[in-house]
Amino acid sequence: MPIQIRRRGLRAALLAGAAVAIVAGPACADEAADATALDEVVVTAQKRATNVQDTPIAISAIGDKALEARHVQSIEDLGDGALPSLRVAPFFARKSALTIGMRGIGALGDANQPARDQAVGVYIDGVYMGRAQGLGSALYDVERIEVLKGPQGTLFGRNTEGGAISIVTKAPTGVFGMNTTVGVGNFGAYTASTHINLPEFHDVAVKIDGLVSKRDGTIKNPSTSGEEDFNSFDKRGISLTARWRPSDAFSAAYAFDNSYDGSTPYYVQLESAGSLPLAPATPLQPDRVKEASIGVPLQLSEGFTFGHRLNLDWRLSDNLQFKSISSYRKLKQTQYDNGALMLSVFAPNGPFARYSLAKVWQDQYSQEFQLIGHTSQLEYVAGAFYYEESVNDNAQTPNTMRWNGDGTGYTTLPLDLRSVPLDRKSNVKTTSYGVFGQGTWTPEILDDALHLTLGGRLTHDAKKGSLDTVNGKLPSYVDPNGNVITGVIPLDESWSHFDPLVVLAYDVTQDVALYGRWSTGYKAGGANSRSLTYRAFDPEVVHMFEVGAKMEFWDRRARLNLAAYSGEIKDAQVDFSVLIPGNNRGTLETTNAATGKTKGFEADFALAPVDGLTLTGSYAYTDVKLSEAFNPFTGANSTIYPLYTPRNAASVAVDYERPFMAATLRAHLDANYADEQITSTTDPTPSDSSFIVNGRLALTDIPLNDGTGMQVALWSRNLTNESYAFLRNYSSALGTFLIYNEPRTYGVEVNVKF
Repeated sequence: MPIQIRRRGLRAALLAGAAVAIVAGPACADEAADATALDEVVVTAQKRATNVQDTPIAISAIGDKALEARHVQSIEDLGDGALPSLRVAPFFARKSALTIGMRGIGALGDANQPARDQAVGVYIDGVYMGRAQGLGSALYDVERIEVLKGPQGTLFGRNTEGGAISIVTKAPTGVFGMNTTVGVGNFGAYTASTHINLPEFHDVAVKIDGLVSKRDGTIKNPSTSGEEDFNSFDKRGISLTARWRPSDAFSAAYAFDNSYDGSTPYYVQLESAGSLPLAPATPLQPDRVKEASIGVPLQLSEGFTFGHRLNLDWRLSDNLQFKSISSYRKLKQTQYDNGALMLSVFAPNGPFARYSLAKVWQDQYSQEFQLIGHTSQLEYVAGAFYYEESVNDNAQTPNTMRWNGDGTGYTTLPLDLRSVPLDRKSNVKTTSYGVFGQGTWTPEILDDALHLTLGGRLTHDAKKGSLDTVNGKLPSYVDPNGNVITGVIPLDESWSHFDPLVVLAYDVTQDVALYGRWSTGYKAGGANSRSLTYRAFDPEVVHMFEVGAKMEFWDRRARLNLAAYSGEIKDAQVDFSVLIPGNNRGTLETTNAATGKTKGFEADFALAPVDGLTLTGSYAYTDVKLSEAFNPFTGANSTIYPLYTPRNAASVAVDYERPFMAATLRAHLDANYADEQITSTTDPTPSDSSFIVNGRLALTDIPLNDGTGMQVALWSRNLTNESYAFLRNYSSALGTFLIYNEPRTYGVEVNVKF
């Protein structure tokens, strides 16, 4: 008889330190044949395994089957709106760095800098990813992606004021097996991945993951010299994990990964003209095009990452567990972006098509200790965290093309980077350490139905570095004595911050739980390496109150989770910019100039009305209002707009499976909608609303021989070929420019597993 674990049963088993098997299905074999149930979802958002229905956080988890059905290969693919509260977008035209926001909280400027951080923390197997660069890399054999909404400052720490994304990969099984997939698609795409589990030997289990995924560009670059097309990618990598488990009380897991991520930028189009002159060869393009109007030099932006991870797990007693997570990672990222050629100003025989050739080098070390325990009435977590990061960057911004006298033609300029001066250069070393603790008390009164959680985290951040070059020359700044100094501008700042947490939860019934949660989170301070002054700015802080309900009905065939929240944003880090005549870039200043409020409502549902059919959906309403902020360039207040925050966003999906001959037929269809959104903090010009449909049809479990099974699948992203501008900005001088989403992509895959 399969075990069906309810809320209190799971909690009691965890308190007792038992090994719990989570299964879905009827409680006993003699129940009605059609009495199917939703799968139970186990997450580690509380640093221990819990049923998502027992966890008093607004949290969404996407498992491996759902990721496969949506053809999600990297975090960037979640930008279609699969999780309405989570917004993922490229940094302007660059696919090599991602901007991530949640509940209207994200970057109000350029977080693609060494001394700046994002507002949503990304973790892979417990390791914090320090840079926006590299987040678009392909994912290895993911078990699930947990998205924790709202401030997670207590257990996850710095840079989680909007929330946290926790990616969990599959561990070695210790049983020999291989899972291999190959596929082809349009735009010259091909993919191959394999996951090999080796037999356990002397208590050591080993798993090897490898992948290759490549696609040509979706917009042709009509260069006569064979340059890359726009919006292509080339991803590949390998991962090795070895787990040593000499006893039930102790295990050690070492992992190594090495990956390459090449990509070309999205194509920037000009929708309407501004006051500055345009060349006749620069057409307006109000619709998504298949070919750029001008061929330009364009090469792959390349990211090289590798990392080591060591996880130790030691069960000291039946009710006390010690964990250690050690990690070292290294990143080299080039960002070659000639995607903004449509923003070039015409001058007879003048240069145009600014080529941004940026490089980032980063290495990071992190160490976390966790002590996880429980008594009959108390569950607790205590720990310490240390993080050290060194980052260097530089950039060159030469023009690559030249107009003829009347703007009807152009030539490509010779490009010798050895003779092109650096436009900017900076470096920073970040050191962060903190201690944290959280406890949940369940008094015996009210039949163990009431749960009170208190927690807190104290963090200290320090950043030391310098701005060596800005806008092509040595910086000049005014020292504290009023003297003008020409030379590198130093950065030496530190901040401390405390994040508290209070949660009150109540189990109304075995299948209905209510909770109220107050928490805080913050984004670390820093400095803007595009600034002429490199003045330090302080941390940005969010306080949020949330109420929620988690409910299951109809013998666990139906699930509905609701959350409403209200948050306050303090000392928002806002970018202000101004163009410098004759300069390819201009300058930025970042100040803690604004405050704001965010409020919203979220709903997630799942329904299994009949055997083989599952309906799921999510909805998010987000309302963010930011104060006006003093603009240091104009000397007046400016209106500030939240970025990448549609007021309404929703996603629905249908999954159906049934036996078909000796195999199983599986069908998936999802639809994702989002209102228009603002994509510049000082420009109210909105993007387009979006409606994206993805689909997959697969024949699975095809028997071959000796336990080997095969799967053949057809998939498509943006099935209806929806065209919308996900970024649109307006400049009175340059006009309205925009970036369109990807066109329809599709392919076929074959998977063999044994």
